[in-house]
Amino acid sequence: MLSNKKIYVAGHLGMVGSAIIKQLEKEGFNNIIYKSKKELNLINQAQVHSFLEEEKPDYVIIAAAKVGGIFANNNYPAEFIYQNLMIEANLIHGSFLAGIKNLLFLGSSCIYPKKSLQPIREDYLLSGFLEPTNEAYAISKIAGIKLCESYNRQYGTNYRSIMPTNLYGPHDNFNLNNSHVIPALIRKFHEAKNKITPTVEVWGSGQQLRDFLYVEDMAKASLFIMNCDSSLFNDVTSPMLSHINIGSGREKTIKETSFLIKEIVGYHGKVVFNEEMPDGMNRKLLDIKKIEELGWKPETSLKDGLEKTYSWFLKNN
Repeated sequence: MLSNKKIYVAGHLGMVGSAIIKQLEKEGFNNIIYKSKKELNLINQAQVHSFLEEEKPDYVIIAAAKVGGIFANNNYPAEFIYQNLMIEANLIHGSFLAGIKNLLFLGSSCIYPKKSLQPIREDYLLSGFLEPTNEAYAISKIAGIKLCESYNRQYGTNYRSIMPTNLYGPHDNFNLNNSHVIPALIRKFHEAKNKITPTVEVWGSGQQLRDFLYVEDMAKASLFIMNCDSSLFNDVTSPMLSHINIGSGREKTIKETSFLIKEIVGYHGKVVFNEEMPDGMNRKLLDIKKIEELGWKPETSLKDGLEKTYSWFLKNN
């Protein structure tokens, strides 16, 4: 990727998109374009195709998505599958029609079967049943991977897919109704500290194991993958043709993570685990050997990442 190339980042205001833009700027890229929802409705096919045809960016990065935690995914499956399918299909097909050869699609580790062997390798995709609480979202992300793979196979495009693990960091969604576990816990402990609430409830048993990655590490990995040799993704015999995992390579229980956040926030009350609420997958650790073999490794420890995230939360919420 040359620094003067035009790059369109879809979802620039979200946690992932804003981190990617920050990293692009750090690396000297100065021709970055993005549009607000009011300026460009990514669910509207005509608008998206017209925009891509007019702008003709050299690279498209799809960080836009409708995302949420267990509650939101479980209660609004139609919105999650429809909106995500439309966003990725409009951008991927629109890029092809506009002659854009380079694209990066960001998926999610929830694409893998609920009972995957651990750590989860890329070739476990479509080898079993999905976790029911986020099945709709997962199916939409699988479709995005297969769109990229299919266009590469049929048209020789350079469309790449990465599957990040559970991400957290600045610009995350801290709304308790539809956030992921780390931002939800940060807000719960912060509010309990300020209101001097004696207990904080955490959903599930707390025994679930998760792989958490600081979003700035993910942004670096994204640009790293975009700069990898195109033969890794264009060759139909390549094992990386479909997608590649991005993770920390480490895992913590939700209980351990909860107490770490409690310590960072400075909350001194009691933590109660509500085992009547869903746990989701018991364990989810991505195998990141492929990207490590290429030369990328995560840099941020969970504690450091959580401290940076809480600092950002205090300044912006």
